[in-house]
Amino acid sequence: MENTVELEILGLSSNHSQSGSFTLVMGETTGTRRLPIVIGMFEAQAIAIEIEKIVPNRPMTHDLFKSFASNFGFSVDHILVSDMREGVFYAKIVCKGAKNTVEIDARPSDAIAIAVRFEAPIFCEKKVMSEAAIEFNEEEEEKSGGKAKAEEKKVTSAKSKNQEPLKDYSLEKLNQLLDKAITNEDYEQAARIRDEINRRN
Repeated sequence: MENTVELEILGLSSNHSQSGSFTLVMGETTGTRRLPIVIGMFEAQAIAIEIEKIVPNRPMTHDLFKSFASNFGFSVDHILVSDMREGVFYAKIVCKGAKNTVEIDARPSDAIAIAVRFEAPIFCEKKVMSEAAIEFNEEEEEKSGGKAKAEEKKVTSAKSKNQEPLKDYSLEKLNQLLDKAITNEDYEQAARIRDEINRRN
């Protein structure tokens, strides 16, 4: 797809700065950039359950969506993270039927939870990646043991609980902290710093 980048799920970590939330880390399938997205506990659980192929006692909302779509002859063609405004991500679920294609607005967390159920590819607008992604160079990849594979997606705990307020730092200091967080592979902290930098630009 033109003007988009394909992503894969690299991991989930608990978000210590916001109780009950998680950081979903997406990575380019053909690059080294990472896209951290803060999501709710329910959506994180919905994604993790499907990745681990755990069958819940009763269908979750995203399972219901799949059943509904399948029974009416629709499938999910792909997911698109389409925009980011004031630190908030937006997404579209692109559904295909026998006669037409429909785009449905959704939160990225819901869209991705649905994508894993349909085994649908996940894309992100290049513009969004330019604004929100975190570069992760090959040297750092080797230090951290290489790029996580899609089939090895696991729920992991956050590496840092350092949650100092960021509003008092200068842009120069924030950029230094961002570099440090990337080097330490602390995606949660990197996402917070990135959002603070974006708010000021």
